[in-house]
Amino acid sequence: MAERSAPDLSVSDLTPRARAWAQTMRGHGSEEIVRAHADSAARIGVAAPLGREDREERERLTLRPGATLAEGAGDRAIAESPDPERTCFERDRDRIVHSTAFRRLAGKTQVVVDPLDHQRTRLTHALEVAQVATSIARGVGVNVALADAIALGHDCGHGPGGHASEDAFDAFIGEGYDHGPWGADVVLTPLNLCAQTLDGIRNHSWSRPAPATVEGEIVSWADRIAYCAHDLEDAIHAGILTTADIPAEVVEIAGRTRREQLGTFIRAVIASVVRHGEVGMDPATASALATLRTFNYERIYTRPAAVDQTRRVIDVLHALVEHYAAHPHIIPDAAPADPGSPEAVREAVRYVGGMTDRYAFEQAVRLLGWDPARLPQGIDRD
Repeated sequence: MAERSAPDLSVSDLTPRARAWAQTMRGHGSEEIVRAHADSAARIGVAAPLGREDREERERLTLRPGATLAEGAGDRAIAESPDPERTCFERDRDRIVHSTAFRRLAGKTQVVVDPLDHQRTRLTHALEVAQVATSIARGVGVNVALADAIALGHDCGHGPGGHASEDAFDAFIGEGYDHGPWGADVVLTPLNLCAQTLDGIRNHSWSRPAPATVEGEIVSWADRIAYCAHDLEDAIHAGILTTADIPAEVVEIAGRTRREQLGTFIRAVIASVVRHGEVGMDPATASALATLRTFNYERIYTRPAAVDQTRRVIDVLHALVEHYAAHPHIIPDAAPADPGSPEAVREAVRYVGGMTDRYAFEQAVRLLGWDPARLPQGIDRD
């Protein structure tokens, strides 16, 4: 069969919008400078660029005692040369944002399995945690870049199906599968992040040892604040709950909406740091947050439909890990391992853990002949 060539197109064949876009290829300007807009009027005083050393000096002058200061290339497992423009924590933040693990969070469960367009994913959750964490960090005068990096990377160790993946993978990992340590010590290792960033990611969960930095402790609070508020909002939008169901203690102290709750909890952490010098929350507001978390746990996370979804996710992930462990040669970029060996099992967990919800479910159907009716169905079909 003859190969078909692409049709010849001239500028006259393009739409007016396409022609206008094409005309901006070279920007606007003169021999001295090219601007993005023909009518650009933005001006700033001419001075030397603000590089990494300037940023580090600004941190030393402006951050509060106890804040984590950036220094050179940072404390990394593999030594690197410092970046000329960015501090070590700004560099970590950029590496996380551009990583495959971070991008895949867009297809991973927050609460809703295989989420639809308007439901939170692990990616939008990470962005909201970063917003809360940086708001607190700015308010108390500590390192915003470090808090941002930890928050954006804190859930990169989650597998498909959210926390159900931890239950699924526990059976295959001797020390147990915890998304914080797995994210810091396995998933993000290739990024060669700073020790402080990895520590905050490793220990953000309240069941873990306290992070070594104040910024890490801020992210621990930011994570809980963010998910308690936005998981409730998602459940209300999905029709699982109504605003009338919210406990009176929560409404009285933090309000009914996500916006009110976030504002209350963020300000409470800032006030606690300012008053006591420790990252925490006053007992009354902390009680309201605990009540909200308990309410979400009982009415959202452990409702019968959610428990059924968790069981379905665990079944799928168990089967996938067993299949890949028995056939390690089909795992892309995996180190050679004998079928069924501990090395093959760990590689299988690493590979399956990196999958998005949809890809994992598709692999179960394609590789294992899984009946689609046995797959998790998503909150809209509970």
